[in-house]
Amino acid sequence: MSMTIAITRNVPNRFDGFINSCMHEIAPGVYAAPKMKKSVRERLWRVLLDWSELIPEDGGVVLLWKSPKAPSGLGVRVLGWPKKELVEYEGMWLTFKELTQSHDSDELEKLLTSKEPPFDKDDPTVDQF
Repeated sequence: MSMTIAITRNVPNRFDGFINSCMHEIAPGVYAAPKMKKSVRERLWRVLLDWSELIPEDGGVVLLWKSPKAPSGLGVRVLGWPKKELVEYEGMWLTFKELTQSHDSDELEKLLTSKEPPFDKDDPTVDQF
């Protein structure tokens, strides 16, 4: 059993009602279950998958739980929003999104090639360990 969190956005009321039947709604659209069995989580997800065609373009559900086998120890399932791709990289989850015309590729290129200023050990704003 592990802590499970579900987050909904702009979904039909049946989604929130069903999730609320097995988890606590701690904020609008945010649900938590401190100890949810894997079988319950899988059943919850199967029902949400069956209803997924009802999710509008700007809506969705994200389900998160502790999973030692998953990257970063975090199991993640997404229906609909957010429109980002999750990529496992060296044992961590990263979000991937293609660059669009709104991104300034020249600025990004400069950031990639720029060098960081040297570390100033006397800088009072930097925590010393």
